[in-house]
Amino acid sequence: MIEFEEYFGGILDNKIVACDKMKRVSDMLMEKYLNPNEFHYDHAIASKHIDFIEKFIKLPSGKLGTSLELELFQKARFQATFGFVDDDDIRQYNEVLIIEGRKNGKTTELGAVEIDLLINDGEGSPQIYNVATMLEQSKLGFNAAHKMIQQSPLLSKHIRKRANDLYCQINFGFIKALASNANSLDGLDVHGAVIDELAAIKNRDIYDLVKQAMGARRQPLLFSITTNGFVRDGIFDSQYDFAKKLLYKELREENKRFLPFIYELDDRDEWDNEDMWIKANPGIDTIKSRDYLRQMVDKAKDDPSFKPTVMVKDFNMKENSASAWLNWNEIENKETFEFKKMGFRYGIGGFDAADSVDLNSAKALCMRPNDDKIYIKSMYWMPEDVLNQMTQDGNRRERDNVPYLLWERKGLLRTHPGNKVDKRVILDWFKELRDEDDLYVLYIGYDPWHIDDTLLREFKAEFGPDSMIPVRQGPATMSQPLKDLRADLGAKKIVHNMNPIDMWCLSNSEVKTDINANIQLVKGNDNRKRIDGTVSLACGYIVLKDKLDEYMNLI
Repeated sequence: MIEFEEYFGGILDNKIVACDKMKRVSDMLMEKYLNPNEFHYDHAIASKHIDFIEKFIKLPSGKLGTSLELELFQKARFQATFGFVDDDDIRQYNEVLIIEGRKNGKTTELGAVEIDLLINDGEGSPQIYNVATMLEQSKLGFNAAHKMIQQSPLLSKHIRKRANDLYCQINFGFIKALASNANSLDGLDVHGAVIDELAAIKNRDIYDLVKQAMGARRQPLLFSITTNGFVRDGIFDSQYDFAKKLLYKELREENKRFLPFIYELDDRDEWDNEDMWIKANPGIDTIKSRDYLRQMVDKAKDDPSFKPTVMVKDFNMKENSASAWLNWNEIENKETFEFKKMGFRYGIGGFDAADSVDLNSAKALCMRPNDDKIYIKSMYWMPEDVLNQMTQDGNRRERDNVPYLLWERKGLLRTHPGNKVDKRVILDWFKELRDEDDLYVLYIGYDPWHIDDTLLREFKAEFGPDSMIPVRQGPATMSQPLKDLRADLGAKKIVHNMNPIDMWCLSNSEVKTDINANIQLVKGNDNRKRIDGTVSLACGYIVLKDKLDEYMNLI
């Protein structure tokens, strides 16, 4: 029995413990294997790559000079990646995503893949790249490949290190480190690219550029191995969601070139069950030490601040930040609704007005009779000149490394002329809710630090002399409401309609705790992480809870 059948068949027969997504991968691959159509499995082609790696690749660390011996799960993955070809022996898959826990041999595997693509893939002048956000990070994989070559007498005979690359004299190809902060990213002709820690890439521009630079190659390959990460709404989440849609058959059948292997726990409660650890760690007991993982879990049990790191890096559970106020499970609520069909007549407002070039954020919080959920309608604003600056400069990165332009196109964000915030847009939005959506906002919570008397008088003139409720941002005002808000978020009682800006702001929010365990929102040290949406939600939530009896009597 070949490794492909043994591994993927073993998962389907429950001989190998695996998560649901790996079962779906196995089912998909075995179906292709047993019932070939446009592509068929060619064991000779698959074996060519495995044989090359095990014969010529040496370990870059540990027992130096030792040949790399691939584990069953690694061989099966390589056979799936390289073995499915068409009648012209051109392989099916040009993009592979592997998500697995740390210390499962990913850096070594990536080094082996890039050397194999350089010298053993039958491509003339292949360009192979180690891809990362920063050049220093991309050089880690590059240096690992160099160490592998140095220890192999045959490889070192034909591949030599030049100033910026590893050059193969046989086919004029090279391996090179590539990062989004490189001086030039133009003119690439990529045959192979490997990414170690896709989850660390904060903007997807470098990924998309490499992907698009593969168009002239006969059978290119973009190969990524990563753990989950703390960066949300980036390229990792996008690729993960794409993989999930593929496995759950939510994509068109034409999507045949992307192959995911997702190793994760099926349930967060499995994290302290050793029998389930293999779901996220296919190399446990052979590559990754079980005792090491046991130590990490024991530490996390005694140190709750360490648990998010273990959940993300060892078990691939989604989190936002190890120091954040909320974890991702509390932030994410997949329930959606159509605002105009809900029949809301009254709401409670909240807004956060920025002073300079930050976001403006406003929210309407609405409830229904006999329903304890709070439904959120949000809007954000940014100065038009600020949003367009990156386009004018030819900058590939968007401000704050988030897709503001996409959010604007979707109607989640609005712009206004100029380069400074115009707080009047918030008043206009609440008037729009009243006049166009027939939603009357009874009270509006706001931070008095950021609104002048003139605008405040205009709000009161529109919504009543008692409509504006100041919400000061200190722990005396915020502590208990923030704790209540977190509980309601965790219980899925806050329905934000999967608004990506709301979720981004929530994931950025941190809290400061005083000696009496009182908390208040803080932004953290990264100025690119906006929390304006969280502040506007908190302001509205505090007023809603304070005026709840009056509000419920009206609806």
